[in-house]
Amino acid sequence: MEKSSFAHEDADVANDDWETERLQLRSDLGSRMKAVRQSCGFTLEVAAQRTGLALSTIHKIENGRVSPSYENLVRIARAYDIGMERLFSSDHEPHQTTRMTVTRAGQGRKVRSKRFEYEVLCNALAEKKIIPLVTRVEQRAPLKPEQLESHDGEETLYVLSGRIELVVEHYKPVILEPGDCAYFDSTLKHGLRSVDDAEAKVFWACTYIDVDK
Repeated sequence: MEKSSFAHEDADVANDDWETERLQLRSDLGSRMKAVRQSCGFTLEVAAQRTGLALSTIHKIENGRVSPSYENLVRIARAYDIGMERLFSSDHEPHQTTRMTVTRAGQGRKVRSKRFEYEVLCNALAEKKIIPLVTRVEQRAPLKPEQLESHDGEETLYVLSGRIELVVEHYKPVILEPGDCAYFDSTLKHGLRSVDDAEAKVFWACTYIDVDK
């Protein structure tokens, strides 16, 4: 009984620690996004017009009340005409000349959205055409059409652990297991979910801008 009690206490502490970290990550991201918007000289109204997001949504993100999805991060970065890495790092230098960088294991910038936890890799390199991520995918019920999202570009993902269901518009859902890889057009509505209790992680690479630009 005592061991069981201690186990529950440890789990509660871990959950409390994660909740504190999650809120801090969300707050930090919101603060950086507000600072970038202001440095661009955009009011909330202008930002809403350029991104296509509701003014209230941008306000909530900037104040750490909600976590933006990856698709909304793409919209915001493009609307502000910046590389997405500027949203993840307050000490980012926008005019770097280096074209090579390394992220050591577990040292990427953590970002939490509603359904995913992202580790943004190689964040020090400016103006990348590809955004590399390690993503923890949460288990949830089968995806409905209204839960799928789309954006410009292309994506590839490689399953590191767990079992993932990939849903892409016009195609039959597919189950991916460790070692499996998929590549798809991001303009097609798509979504991911973990299908069991095991931790599910993928290496996920998304094009940020058209390669011809």
